[in-house]
Amino acid sequence: MDKDRFLTLFLKHERELAGIARAALPDWNAVDDVIQEASLVMWRKIDQLQADDEFIPWARMILRFEVLKYRRSCSRDRLLLDDDLVSLIAVESKDDPAEFVHQQRSAVRECLKRFSPDHQRLLLAPYTRDDAVKEIAEAAGKTANSLYKRLGRLRSKLHDCVRLQVGAAT
Repeated sequence: MDKDRFLTLFLKHERELAGIARAALPDWNAVDDVIQEASLVMWRKIDQLQADDEFIPWARMILRFEVLKYRRSCSRDRLLLDDDLVSLIAVESKDDPAEFVHQQRSAVRECLKRFSPDHQRLLLAPYTRDDAVKEIAEAAGKTANSLYKRLGRLRSKLHDCVRLQVGAAT
């Protein structure tokens, strides 16, 4: 496989790989370290890849070994999961995570439709700009703190709705 195609596939699946690593590692800093090491191993072994559809299983295998290597280096940390549980997670993660992400995104879109336009705007505000909630609060004559509390309640309702939607789909 050529290097350009590898980079395209790696960038396309990097979030998926990070999600798999996050299930077995204590924090995102560890995930970043392991993804970086795994990407270097993948780069060195790029000649093993023949076709695009081999990328994910191949990358998961390399990632799994890098996760185990990282965990061995941190074996004194009590916050790490034991190796049997990590292996179980690796087996369960063989389900298509891209499909799961697609289901979640569809559920979020469907659930958002159940909220009023004002509530939709408030729910989406933090993802548009840093000061969007504060700006909405000022326009409505309310405190930002009160809107953040409302936002928390709305997020909880959205979370419950998404869980029901995804649970119904599986």
